[in-house]
Amino acid sequence: MTLRREVLMRWMRGMGQLALGLTFAAAVILMLLWLAGKFEPKVPLVADSVPAATVPAGSEVVSARLRKMPIVESAVGSIRAVHETSVGSKLLARVLEVNLKAGQAVRAGDVLVRLDDGDLRAKLEQAAAAVQSAEAARDQAASEEKRYAPLAKNRVISQQEYERTVSARKSAEAELQRSREVVKEVQAMLDWATVRAPMDGVVIDKQVDVGDTVTPGQVLVTIFDPTRMQLVASVRESLALDMRTGQDIGVVIQGLDKQCIGTISEIVPEAKTASRTFQVKVTGPCPPGVYSGMFGRILIPLAEEEILVIPRKAVRNIGQLELVEIVEGERISRRAIRTGRTLDGDVEVLSGLREGERIIAAAA
Repeated sequence: MTLRREVLMRWMRGMGQLALGLTFAAAVILMLLWLAGKFEPKVPLVADSVPAATVPAGSEVVSARLRKMPIVESAVGSIRAVHETSVGSKLLARVLEVNLKAGQAVRAGDVLVRLDDGDLRAKLEQAAAAVQSAEAARDQAASEEKRYAPLAKNRVISQQEYERTVSARKSAEAELQRSREVVKEVQAMLDWATVRAPMDGVVIDKQVDVGDTVTPGQVLVTIFDPTRMQLVASVRESLALDMRTGQDIGVVIQGLDKQCIGTISEIVPEAKTASRTFQVKVTGPCPPGVYSGMFGRILIPLAEEEILVIPRKAVRNIGQLELVEIVEGERISRRAIRTGRTLDGDVEVLSGLREGERIIAAAA
């Protein structure tokens, strides 16, 4: 009997401790829910109506309206210079001077690179000396011809001897002409030792430094004209066939976050076999900061669509909700909506409103 009473007492104590534990756990859970705001009233999708007279001062009542927007498809491309040139060497020589760096603006005729021209100057002096020698030989031959002419006329010397003097004079003149052409050739080669900018532009990159030895045909520097840039994009054939040169088209420069209007200057009349796309070149006013190789898009218009828009300042963001205040007769109610694209000062409404519904736009 005593054992049974002891077991019963132990069981009652265990049940009491369990009940106390459950009560404590429930209290903790309720406290956490209260701290999380679960017992606070939520923001209603449609608030209790209030009199329209409570519209804030400076606010205005506007209507949701339809706006026509073009449906466009984009084609990606890269910025390139319309006029870009690579300046190369025509000589095998050592670089003595480099007067440029990447990004430097240059004018046509500016000296970019100077090459070692010592051997060419020596050849020029030799060619000049050869010209002087040929001039002396020509003068002597001409003098002999002049002296032999009356002798041949009076038959003092044979006609054959006179013709030899005429031939010698012509040969001397030919040699003089050849020597003068050699001077021009060496002078031209000497001019090649001073590499000048062929146009106004900006240096993209230099390929040589002082002390390097360059060879004929080696590129020394690349220059582009920053005032004439183009966006070269690949457009699928179904769209490219409807495009034409001279057509205005939208252009987006991703790196600058800018959109502008360009003009189609060229459509290469050959599709790429792998992608079935045509290369389309678009030119236009260049915004500051555009460089060759930057990423861009052209916006190809396809059709028009009507979208519902409201002023952006009419939308209030509370947490994850986008709310507007709607005027219905003499009452104001609050409604949740879902927005899409931002268009200037308007925002697209995807759901929650109908055309013509009146809303309150807050003061700017």
